[in-house]
Amino acid sequence: MTTPPSAGIDAFAAGFLEEPGYLDFGRVGPLSAAVLAESNGQAELLSRARFGSLDAFAQEDPRMRSAVSAVTGFPADQIVAQPNTGAGLMHAMFGLTGGALLSAGEFPSLTLAATRAAEALHVVTPLWLETDHGRVTPGQIREQVTANTAAVAVSLVDSRTGYLADIEGIRQVIGDRLLIVDAIQGFGVVDVPYEAADVVASGGHKWTRAGWGTGFLALSERAIERITPVFSGFAGTNAREPFDEIVPPAHGARAFSVANPDRMAQARFAAALEEIAIVGTAAIQSAISDRVDAVIDLADEFAIPVVSSRDKSERAGIVVLEPADGRLTLLTASLFNHGVTTTTRGSTVRLSVHVSAGEETLSMLRAAFTSFASAY
Repeated sequence: MTTPPSAGIDAFAAGFLEEPGYLDFGRVGPLSAAVLAESNGQAELLSRARFGSLDAFAQEDPRMRSAVSAVTGFPADQIVAQPNTGAGLMHAMFGLTGGALLSAGEFPSLTLAATRAAEALHVVTPLWLETDHGRVTPGQIREQVTANTAAVAVSLVDSRTGYLADIEGIRQVIGDRLLIVDAIQGFGVVDVPYEAADVVASGGHKWTRAGWGTGFLALSERAIERITPVFSGFAGTNAREPFDEIVPPAHGARAFSVANPDRMAQARFAAALEEIAIVGTAAIQSAISDRVDAVIDLADEFAIPVVSSRDKSERAGIVVLEPADGRLTLLTASLFNHGVTTTTRGSTVRLSVHVSAGEETLSMLRAAFTSFASAY
């Protein structure tokens, strides 16, 4: 008998351990039950170091790469562990030659990687994309891409606007140029064709709920051929123990390693992704969309302006509120006083909604909005 989709989501949601009122997955995702159990088990194994037990840690790298492969569609041998998104993007930008088209409004992991690479090596040039209020679209890229553009870089989901980029559409307009995607704000919760990209970098400490120190870099064959592994250490070679000679980087994703990865972090990341693969990102995205609708409906009920997209094809789990001038402090105080965890930046409040946003969390949000509205 086939398991109903809701049953898979219910089981997945049962693995969330955070207190009600938590709407800040865009900042950090509290560890899932499976990840916590994995972390405790790995720590126990390392603390005891029983005879022969340490060899098991070597299996966490292929396990993690296989888990990333199941979610992204990239072959496991084209995936390499990274400690976070930023490290993967640094590898990509420092290895590029030519112009890199990207918005200056992207999260600094992208903009600083491109700028630092340009300043240090003088082989990549940031080309600043003009956007529509921070939204990077295929049409804008089509109008601004030139013969000097070697790569286009974009966030899968913009951290400030919550806008979900059209990765497939961008691929169609850039031809065989490299497409670099910072996937951290959507990885594990949106069903997108990652294979349309040449470089995908993400960490696991946000929506994936795997904790800090988890991440990966996935590279297409085209990216492997065109991106130089500038930072490539002993772990990035094919030699088992490269002590007696200077060996070249491996040909492939492995080259983008500096040293041995954190095996316990890999285990946490794998555990989180294995849960996601069971239920499927499409089902997770659908469930999150329903909860985002409920949050938007609440904001509308209390006349709090929603400045993030309402179009389901243009959003993931982020809802951005922008109260009227002079009302931001009151809104943030109301949320705080009712135990609702969010992020405030500039003139906006960002709510990051996962499948754990149940009735109790929505009731807390309603209470906060009620206090806000009654203070007028």
